[in-house]
This record gives sequence, structure tokens and C-alpha cells, in this order.
Amino acid sequence: MGESRRPLPQPTLTTAGFWASGAEGVLKVAQCASCGKYMHPTAVLCSECGSRDVSLQPVSGRGVVVGTTVNAQHWLPDLPPPYVIAIVALQEDPDVRLTTNIIGCEPDDVAVGDRVRVVFEKAADDIWLPLFEPDPEAEGGARSLPGSYDPRVHVRAASGTTKFEDRVAITGTGQSAVGRRLMVDPLTLTVDACLQAVADAGLTLADIDGLSTYPGAAPGGISEGGIMPVEQALRIRPNWVNGGGDLPGQNGSIIAAMLAVSSGLCRHVLCFRTVWESTHAELTKQGRWAPAGGRATGMLEFRHPFGAVSAANWIACQASHYFHRYGDAKEALGAIAVTARGNASANPEAVYRDPITMDDYLAARVVSTPFGLYDCDVPVDGAVAVVVSAVETAHDLRHEPVLVEAVGTQITENLSWDQGTLTHLPQSLGPAAHLWSRTDLRPDDVDVALLYDGFTFNALSWLEGLGFCEFGGAADFIDGGKGIAVDGLLPLNPHGGQLSAGRTHGYGFVREAVLQLRGQAPGRCVPDAQVAVVTAGGGVPSGALLLRAG
Repeated sequence: MGESRRPLPQPTLTTAGFWASGAEGVLKVAQCASCGKYMHPTAVLCSECGSRDVSLQPVSGRGVVVGTTVNAQHWLPDLPPPYVIAIVALQEDPDVRLTTNIIGCEPDDVAVGDRVRVVFEKAADDIWLPLFEPDPEAEGGARSLPGSYDPRVHVRAASGTTKFEDRVAITGTGQSAVGRRLMVDPLTLTVDACLQAVADAGLTLADIDGLSTYPGAAPGGISEGGIMPVEQALRIRPNWVNGGGDLPGQNGSIIAAMLAVSSGLCRHVLCFRTVWESTHAELTKQGRWAPAGGRATGMLEFRHPFGAVSAANWIACQASHYFHRYGDAKEALGAIAVTARGNASANPEAVYRDPITMDDYLAARVVSTPFGLYDCDVPVDGAVAVVVSAVETAHDLRHEPVLVEAVGTQITENLSWDQGTLTHLPQSLGPAAHLWSRTDLRPDDVDVALLYDGFTFNALSWLEGLGFCEFGGAADFIDGGKGIAVDGLLPLNPHGGQLSAGRTHGYGFVREAVLQLRGQAPGRCVPDAQVAVVTAGGGVPSGALLLRAG
């Protein structure tokens, strides 16, 4: 084959052999010489026995499709849609999987369970991309799939009878203007939200002794620049700061603040989260902002070369597996989207407030099957801030505090988009199980759910992961939207969620939970809400909070 114009992976000292193995026409993956365990990506020690005797070894190159999506979005100039992105489980070990493309057939003909074999495309002198095609020599039709995963077997019991959650409270919340292409400097949005949150708590900046954010300084319109510019603007002189992406979801920065307060290091920590994706996209389109370039690194090394450049593609593969295992849930996803827009219609802060119908949802343009336009959240500009305080100070402040019942932070699943959980959103099941291990409350005690909905399937995964219904039972629980309405069994995202109110990237759900528990939500209020569950993280890693009225 000729050289590819796809995005190139950046081979590391560990992964270079994998990318080069196609030159011999043979797929090679890491294998432990001590116990025989296969692994991908290439590992430095065996995940099964801990041996360091791991090397690349040839495999058959045959496998089964365990997740698939037809991408319809033109993400990349040299890779026009439609094309099939798939997760293929290798014949030697179904727990070893490659994100790849299926070629040699019509895109709509690819399904979960199909048998496939590897073919290689030369992308550079030292890079051969493993693609897959239908396997004409496969016998017996579709192959059985890897078993479903139950993270509860790995949840650890609480380490003691006391909980750090009992020593903290959320006392203030604030939000800047939120909208599409505001063309406002992101630091301005951050300061607006922070000052509003401090005032809402009845505090002054002099009372704030800690700062926490997610993900810190980061490119692509998803950060104001991190702790440094915010401290330069506010001059708090904090005792403690936190900023970074390796946390249990976006709200992990709030949990980190809780830990700082409960330890006595701080009394009042200001937490903030800023996005300006909409303006960033517009500036890039106008040529006023240079997009990042170079080869794909980190987890993107194994995704971008196959055109899997969006979380829409990655999560769509999990959704396809869910559909195959539990039945078509397209209309359940539609009910989540339609309900979100209906709730947003009553929220003056929401970006999109015009109601939509199920027919509108089903007729929307395809993004990455089974996701259409209304399955995807709305990129916006905006900032949200909250204040975490020592509980003994909270009742002297402006509002009744919102108390923290429990957090769910444990990682029980493989921290991967393709090597671990296939049935649900990766990292929704483990933190959900951990949450309930830290409280005597149960799902029936929850009055309102603020569940991350970067895509409709995210919210469905959290519904099942948190135990509001059994695995595969979301469609019946949602009941065409009646089960998740404000007056239903479990009111879901009464502000419209990120699907309609805008992608404030996790923090917006915490703010809405606080306002619901105070009875101050700007849109639809759940009557006498006392307990709220909040989740964050559109994938790896994620976390959960259980909050209650003070």
C-alpha cells in the first residue's frame, strides 16, 4: 500500500516495535514469558503476575468486532467520512483489543460479533497501521463476546468509622455568562464566576485560603490557564493549590479541596472550572489561533491514526456493544435528549431552549452511529465556581450549607477506552459502586440526579451504574422520558444538562445540585429535594458525589 496521510502516532521506546511489526506482515502484541498473558498497549511489566519478562510476540491477526461506529463527521481533512471505527478483540485473548478501522466492506455492513483479520497500511517508514477486514476464512459465523464486567467485586470497604465528608460543606456557587462564541477572555469568565461564588457564600477573598481547578493549564479552549493566572488576578495567597487532569473526573478537583479542608490545611477553598471551546473554535476558524499539530501521543497514539479523534467515536463503540448485548436503546437515548431540552426550555440560563420531539431527535444528522446531533452536548464558553468550607463555619454563612454524604472515587476498572469496560461508559461503574460503599443511603433515597451527559449514553451508563435500574434496564426505567421527568421516578438534569444548557464540563452539575437542594434553581425545581447525586467525567477517569441539604 502507498503511504498514508492519516494522523501519525508518535512511537515511544516501548511502542515502536508494535507500530513497525506490520513491515513483516505479522501483528505483534506484548506477551508475558512467565504466565503467557497478552497485553495492549505494550507494557513494561505483566498486569497478571508482575513479571518484567514482557516482549512483543506474533499473534494470528484474527479477532472479533466488540464495538463499532460509522463516523459521519469530517474531523480530518485527509480522512473523509464515512468510515468505520471499531474495537477488535484478538482471537488469542478477548481482553486484548485494538481500536482500528474496518475496511473492505460497506460501512453499514459492520456489526458487533463480526469476525475479522488484520491488514496493514504503511503510514511512514517505521509505522504500519493495523486495519481489519472481514475474515472470509472464519468458521461458525459471529463469535461470542467478552463477558460483562462487575466492578463491585473490587470495591474496598471504608477504612474507618469516620468520614472526611462529614467535615466539609459546599457554601457558595457562582457562574459566569454561558453562551456560544462569547468572544470573552477565559480568565474574565473565571474571575466572574469566582467572585460570584465567594459572595454567594457570604465570604470575602480574604477568607479564601485555597484554590483548586481542573485540568490546570491545558490547550484547546478547555482551561483559563490554571492556578497561576487566577492567583495573579485574585491575589489570595493560598495555603494550598491543586490543578491537573489526573483526578476522578472534573469534580475530583472539588473532592481534592474537600480533603484539604478536612485535614485542617484550609478553611475555605475556591474551586473553579472554565471552558471557552466555542470561542476557541471560532478563533481557529478565523486563523487567529494556531491549532496544535504534531504526532499523536499518549492515549491518542492508538486512536487518532484511525480517525477516532473525538469522544463521540470512542463512546459510540461502547454504545454499540450495549445495543448488541441488551437490545436497541436508541429511543431511550432520545428520551434523555428530549427531556433535557424540555427542562432547558424553563431555564433562562440554558443555551438551547427550543423544545424538540422524538421525531426531531431521530431525524437529526448523524455524527457517529448511533449518535446524532442531539446525542452530543453543546460546546460553550463559561465558568463555574464553588466554595468548599469547613463544616463548623458553614452555618454562620449566607445560606444553609449543602453537606457531603459520600464520594465515589475508586478506580476498579481498566483505565482505558477500549481495554476494559465495553458495556457502559468506561469508569462509570467503579466510582458508582464505591459511592454506595461510603454511605447508608441507597438509590431510592435520591431526589434528583445530575448525571454527566457529554453524550446521552453517558447518562444512561450512570443511571445503570448507580443502581437506579439493572444493567440493560434503562429503557424501561426511562419509560419514554416519564421516569426521568421532574415529576418522575428520578428527575434527571432539570437544568437541561450539558446536552442543552451547555458543556460546562462537570462543574455545572454541582452548581445545579446545590441550587436544587437550596430550592433556588433558575429553571425547574424538584419539590423538597433533600439528596442529590452528581457525576462527572465523560470517561477515564470519573467520579461521583452524593450531596444532601443542610
